[in-house]
Amino acid sequence: MSEKIVQLNEEVIKGQIKELVRGSVEETLNELLEKEVESLTQAARYERSEARQGYRSGHYDRNLTTTSGDVTLHMPRLKGVSFETAIIERYRRRESSVEEALIEMYLAGVSVRRLEDITEALWDSKVSPATISELNKKAYVHIEDWRNRPLQGGRYPYVYVDGIYLRRNWGGEYENVAVLVAIAVNEDGFREVLGAAEGMKEDKASWVSFFQWLRGRGLDGVKLIVGDKCMGMLEAVGEVFPEAKYQRCTVHFYRNVFSVVPRTKVRIVAKMLKAIHAQESKKASHEKAKTVVTELRAMKLKEAAKKVEDGIEETLTYCDFPSEHWTRIRTNNVIERLNREIRRHTRVVGTFPDGNSALMLVCARLRHVAGTQWGNKKYMNMKHLETVLDDAFIAG
Repeated sequence: MSEKIVQLNEEVIKGQIKELVRGSVEETLNELLEKEVESLTQAARYERSEARQGYRSGHYDRNLTTTSGDVTLHMPRLKGVSFETAIIERYRRRESSVEEALIEMYLAGVSVRRLEDITEALWDSKVSPATISELNKKAYVHIEDWRNRPLQGGRYPYVYVDGIYLRRNWGGEYENVAVLVAIAVNEDGFREVLGAAEGMKEDKASWVSFFQWLRGRGLDGVKLIVGDKCMGMLEAVGEVFPEAKYQRCTVHFYRNVFSVVPRTKVRIVAKMLKAIHAQESKKASHEKAKTVVTELRAMKLKEAAKKVEDGIEETLTYCDFPSEHWTRIRTNNVIERLNREIRRHTRVVGTFPDGNSALMLVCARLRHVAGTQWGNKKYMNMKHLETVLDDAFIAG
């Protein structure tokens, strides 16, 4: 016995359902517009009433893109009374939230091509690169406000600084641009992104300008600045924060020593260097450093021995602070992790059209990580520092 077989065209059905939804949205919005007009004029269409406020004068069509598709709205024209619909404003806010999502995706490192694909899946129409550029301009205003906000975390005893290099197009040529970044631990023990600024190069002028900008926004109470060894930065610290001490990141110090060590001996040299910073006091670390220098010379690693001998002092500044904080203040790891996160998200962009675009993307990522990953988690107990400072004051 033969059976009737019903074949369904899934694409046709989907299209009909989507059109049904779109038509329903369009009809509902137009009905709401009519209700608004009746409420405003206090009269229905063609109704004669002494309470009438204003008169209808036809309408004009207006397109509105919604998540259900493009709809045509019949916007009423009125005489004797102005008409501003709240319906469209509510939809505009809804669509604005989608725009904000697009901005966040771009600033998070999603490529423009990928954004075009996403918008096509959502609306059946691609958002052009020009539109995304306009959306970014809106985002830049908010990011600039955040970047230049007054620092209200009180005093900031520990400050970590570094520069991250990104590629930009400058007059048809490609070059690296440095974005200077500063993170701090405030007097309550919480991490905070102090700011980021374009530095062109990591020279003294750039660092002085950066530190003065931070100080002008409220950076105060700096006791220790942690960073890689950069002569421009060191000179700027002495000029802008003369009371602050400098801690050279031990990890960067190790890498500098490894640059003159054969690959086959890097592992053993790494153990020797780590032993210096594993001591219980600065005096013990100095003694261990002397032993390591002697051993390196015995291994025919004279250049490495010279680097350790000349640079070990600036890597031991952390010993002047509470031992409970040592593992957190002897390296620049807190900012290095952020830099890796930034590079991962900027890699999809490739080359930036200008330095400001690079800066905005870096700031957006910094704000996102600080707001979502750091939260209210205390980074260190600052009561230990208060005790050390009080003891130093009494001894003085």
